[in-house]
Amino acid sequence: MIILTDELKFPDPQLANREGLLAIGGDLKPEWLLLAYRSGIFPWFSDGGIIHWFCPAHRFVLFPDEIKISHSLRQILNSKKFGVTEDKEFEAVIHSCAQVHTYTKGNTWIDDDFISAYIKMHELGHAHSLEVWDHETLVGGLYGIVIGPQDSSQKKIFCGESMFSVESNASKVALVHLCRSKKYEMIDCQIYTEHLEKMGAKLIPREKFLMLVSKNVASDSRDI
Repeated sequence: MIILTDELKFPDPQLANREGLLAIGGDLKPEWLLLAYRSGIFPWFSDGGIIHWFCPAHRFVLFPDEIKISHSLRQILNSKKFGVTEDKEFEAVIHSCAQVHTYTKGNTWIDDDFISAYIKMHELGHAHSLEVWDHETLVGGLYGIVIGPQDSSQKKIFCGESMFSVESNASKVALVHLCRSKKYEMIDCQIYTEHLEKMGAKLIPREKFLMLVSKNVASDSRDI
């Protein structure tokens, strides 16, 4: 584990420890976040204001063409019960993720600093959200960072940060919508969860993940 200085630079992701922790320090300004995601690194939490940056030995990812949709979920999708929008209520989605995590787990890494940082990334066009609605009520959604080519015809990588659901299956509907958009080569789910595994996500070696990221961001010339 390496302590970062004021220099905008991350160590080789392969130096992460067994838990995936690579470095501490730096901050959540856009230049740090963009460099991190374009390097296959993500911030997971801060301890006393000190950011912890991760790059696990095995990355949990979902390739959109491999998504598994259960019979019950397919029925919900076909029923048109939920409406889905993109980037309509980014702030509401990130606040809802924090609130639901706190309610279900007792705490969350999505503190005020994280919320402010990702709202800024959204304003700059790097962070995006999907909202799931039951009529006029926001019942689920997800948000993350998008990296990749500027050309809208080329597929990118969606680095998923968090999702929430206050109505059964709402977050799954958001994920299906993300996969069906045909915008993304890969969805980075970061850390293993059983329910995402059931939807087709899988662990791949860090080396393969970093290769895919490097290939994808090679033509990403967007500035802060």
